[in-house]
Amino acid sequence: MRGVRGRCALLLPVVLLLVGAAAGPPAPVVATDRGPVRGRTHGAYDTFEGIPFAAPPTGPRRWRLPEPARRWEGLRDAGAPGPRCVQLPVLGSGGPVGSEDCLYLNVTAPSGRPTGTRLRLRPVMVWFHGGGFFSGSGDVYRPDRQAVRGDVVVVTVNYRLGVFGLFGHPELGGAPGFALADQRAALRWVRANAERFGGDPGNVTVYGESAGALSVCAHLASPASAGLFHRAIVQSGSCSTTTPPSALLPGLGTYEPFVPARRTAEEGARAAARLGCDRPSGVLDCLRALDARTLATADLMRRFSLVPYGDGALPMEPRRALEAGRFHRVPVVQGTTRDEIRLFLAQTLAAYPIGDENAYRARMERSFGVETARAVAAAYPVSAYPTPAIAWATLLTDASFICPTLRDGAALARHVPTYGYRFSDRDAPDFTGLPQVPGLPLGAAHGFELPYLFTITPLSGAQQRLADRMTGYWTAFARTGVPGAPGAPRWPLLGASARVLSLAPGAGGIRTVDGRAEHHCALWDARWPGVTTAG
Repeated sequence: MRGVRGRCALLLPVVLLLVGAAAGPPAPVVATDRGPVRGRTHGAYDTFEGIPFAAPPTGPRRWRLPEPARRWEGLRDAGAPGPRCVQLPVLGSGGPVGSEDCLYLNVTAPSGRPTGTRLRLRPVMVWFHGGGFFSGSGDVYRPDRQAVRGDVVVVTVNYRLGVFGLFGHPELGGAPGFALADQRAALRWVRANAERFGGDPGNVTVYGESAGALSVCAHLASPASAGLFHRAIVQSGSCSTTTPPSALLPGLGTYEPFVPARRTAEEGARAAARLGCDRPSGVLDCLRALDARTLATADLMRRFSLVPYGDGALPMEPRRALEAGRFHRVPVVQGTTRDEIRLFLAQTLAAYPIGDENAYRARMERSFGVETARAVAAAYPVSAYPTPAIAWATLLTDASFICPTLRDGAALARHVPTYGYRFSDRDAPDFTGLPQVPGLPLGAAHGFELPYLFTITPLSGAQQRLADRMTGYWTAFARTGVPGAPGAPRWPLLGASARVLSLAPGAGGIRTVDGRAEHHCALWDARWPGVTTAG
């Protein structure tokens, strides 16, 4: 009896634990158009992860437009993200990770479903991740703060990357842009299923950062994306974003994220030949027979990380579409961080240093030409900055990100309500894992606003208050098209004066500034307007 009592004593905590678990809130279940899914509850919000929004683009579906996901029988568990798309590690060495079977999305929604009329449904925000179109995934971004504080439904999306997402070839009829097609498939899934999660399919905001922002830009200019969204937020990746040659490494050409489809198809033909698939016909069958690891090389993943234009889905280079007024008439928020280029420069500075003023001037001349370099040196004297590296990062940020974004903003503002911002917290936490570079603090670098919108890394008290305010602006814009809230500093419409909202913590940290004046945009518009390859 003593042994039995001992075993009962050992089992009692386990029984109580099971009883407690059984007594907890039930896992939420939603019936999607492909079958029911069981998510996870987290108190104030629920998550549904790893939901397929398209059929796996594997085998014969490699380099085909996304097809509907198959229906499933029974209850599908949605308690963990699906596989990430094939990619190489961002930091360090190693082979490809992820899977070609990767077209999954994640839904985060406030607990409890709205009832009654459509007017009670919540705004939906669909996030496209960054990563240069060759890395990243939707599950990295936890939007619980937005869902709870903003009372919105947030959807994060995977899409095909690199050679799997932006490959082109004459046998494909050019370069169909599979990555953007995947995103459209996710938006169609949202239109069909948002209401089942308490979201309003008639009030969808697309937003993204870096490559995700370039994606939003492309959807603004794409006839194929008509009617799939109603507002847009572009974070650090405007339609006109471009970087001059040799800016980060010698021999590195101009970075232009949008390229003619014929160029992509020609690159595809050359790549197929190098891979031994240069037969007179059946090239795609040969390429589809190759293992994913054979295709996921550093060269091919980066070579096919540029968005093709010139077909029915994206007929014009997006910045030209904005200039011509040929874009969807939806309200837009656009912005940058104050020190965008420092993130990229930090990764190349050791190999390509800027040791003194002579090196600084030489790099200016190499990137902009001798005549423009003189004007740039007058506006950005190296003596005005702590180090030559900071001077170079400052002028590159203005030339490549801030002023192009303001140019796009002016084009947008002629037709739709447009708002501009600059994220300015130079003490933002560094979550990159990059080693510190002497003479180049990262400051408010590319992507450093993300922890203020998503749960990524801890923030100080003042930074958390800024995060709450930014979350309020973003979700108010999703709800009404106006990024404003009671008690918040007013966010002005972007106009001829280029007044943008500077976002920083502390008293007076949120204020209006003249972006064009502070970042020498008249100089850049006159001397280096970022004209890219003609269509």
